[in-house]
Amino acid sequence: MTEDDARDWVQHTYDVSRETMDKLEALAAGIREENCRQNLISANSASEIWSRHLADSAQLLSHADASDAQSWLDLGSGAGFPGLVLAILRTAPITLVEERRLRADFLIDIAHRLNLGHVSVQASRLQAMAPAKFDLITARAFAPLPKLFDIAHRFTRDDTVWLLPKGQSATTELESIRQTWHGVFHVKQSVTNPDAAIIVATQVRRAGVS
Repeated sequence: MTEDDARDWVQHTYDVSRETMDKLEALAAGIREENCRQNLISANSASEIWSRHLADSAQLLSHADASDAQSWLDLGSGAGFPGLVLAILRTAPITLVEERRLRADFLIDIAHRLNLGHVSVQASRLQAMAPAKFDLITARAFAPLPKLFDIAHRFTRDDTVWLLPKGQSATTELESIRQTWHGVFHVKQSVTNPDAAIIVATQVRRAGVS
């Protein structure tokens, strides 16, 4: 997928307005600018930011009625993927968790600049965050599934949906939790990378817990 293909895919798939496209372009520009001060994304992916990051994040809205979720938790938000992209495309509350202070400061600043008042940033480790329940949880390159479920499960209900981009490791990671976690798991093909996949999970619970 080229950069132009990625822009067109986002715009047409989600019927994105010109104003919203401008916000996505402003996010891309802000990340490139901030990348000179701290390493948010690799130099290689900076030149492919739409295909490698923006469209890759936006595609999560196509799964599990994600656009209707009323509360969203994004773990390890980093440069804002997928959290800030999703916040630009939808207006329901979303909490970004980023423990690295400089990155959290960037997320707070860019959300303010883009007038994303429905975004909140938790500048701490997830383990220090007060308990709350969310409709949907995303985590991109945050932690392997066993650790992710261990530390994030307390933020879920039985009907919480997990959307987890996992690259080529999706099947392997699912095998690694077979004995410790049960749920309904689906592996979806990424539209931006033929070698990548997204795990969509619901009803996630520890093995032996009804």
